[in-house]
Amino acid sequence: MSVNDPLLAPMPGADHREVGGVQHDVVRAGDGRVKRTIYPAGFQWQSHMKGVVGTELCMHAHVGFLARGRIQIRYPDGCTLDLTAPQAVVLEPGHVGSVVGSEPAVLIEFDFEKDTVSRFGLAGAHRH
Repeated sequence: MSVNDPLLAPMPGADHREVGGVQHDVVRAGDGRVKRTIYPAGFQWQSHMKGVVGTELCMHAHVGFLARGRIQIRYPDGCTLDLTAPQAVVLEPGHVGSVVGSEPAVLIEFDFEKDTVSRFGLAGAHRH
């Protein structure tokens, strides 16, 4: 992938952070946020985020669009989701994920921080 790739380029006006090797670019939008998250090739929740966040599972809901790459999501009940760009993404809290393949995964998200579940009317935990 080219350094000049617009999907990976710096975002003017965004708050840029890196946590556990994952790049987050966040722009406020009223009561919500628009986020671009770049998960590097080889990313695994257990290896990269668990120790930083301090929880066994990712406890955030994710609503957005997978613009590039492949991600596998696993829930404690054994449910597995294989997501491949381009694809809409709706994930309840309580999951782990990993990037599949040799390219980064780019997720464009819309959230309301701790109110994402209620504001989108999502289940507070994964259900079938």
